[in-house]
Amino acid sequence: MKYMRKLSLAIACGLALAVSGSAQDIKQGLATVVRVTGEASYTLESGPNAKWIPLVAGKILQAGATIKTEPDAMVDVVLGAKIDMPQAQATPDRIGLAPDSAVRGMVDYRPSVEQNMVRLSGDTTLKIDKLTVSDTGVDTVSDTELDLKHGRIFASVKKLSAASQYLVKIPNGIAGVRGTLFAIDWLGWCACIKNSVLESVLVDGKPVTVLVREGNQFNPQGGGQTLPLTPDLIYLFRQIAIALDTLYVPQVSFAFDRTALCFVSPTSGAVASKK
Repeated sequence: MKYMRKLSLAIACGLALAVSGSAQDIKQGLATVVRVTGEASYTLESGPNAKWIPLVAGKILQAGATIKTEPDAMVDVVLGAKIDMPQAQATPDRIGLAPDSAVRGMVDYRPSVEQNMVRLSGDTTLKIDKLTVSDTGVDTVSDTELDLKHGRIFASVKKLSAASQYLVKIPNGIAGVRGTLFAIDWLGWCACIKNSVLESVLVDGKPVTVLVREGNQFNPQGGGQTLPLTPDLIYLFRQIAIALDTLYVPQVSFAFDRTALCFVSPTSGAVASKK
């Protein structure tokens, strides 16, 4: 615990993270689940007897929640303020013009997300320790702390204000990021696709702080080495980044063709249509 406190302080000082919002300005942020593939669950409790609940797209969580994925599962989560997601609504709340003037009805829409995203890979357990957002009137200050207990995550972090912080804790260290694309696992391996990640981690039992720059990966196992990303990893990360910026739900249209003639048989009650 003492070591973790020192690491947290080192990361905070290294990134010059001094949150400036007053207590009354700080609001609890939300974690909105926007995509679930395979089996995943969440809990608001702790300990071996915690009750795990199946996780579905549209679920909104807050700090204190823990998400767990099965080996073949994947979960995408948006961290920040409340977002407009159709999964969380019983019915669509807006309509759009149909592409054909002869067709009327509600048409789906594509939600846009400009907030921080996290993808949980299979066999991953991630707790949201802290998630707050405050508006200073000049800028938006966010404070995000994640606890990666097992597995691997990929994160897309938008450019943060100078007073914001984004930390990922792992069992043997901690990582601090600004606006970047990166991946990290619970053993300390870290790969940076854009900008940089400052990581403090144990290497052969000794604390080491390393700046993982764009296009590189750091592995604390075996003495700790910083190496360039392989072409396969670069391709994988690009595919994940693209997926995080695409449509979160299958495109569904509620439109119908009003040129079709619908009638009900007066004798049998059968419904039919005819052009």
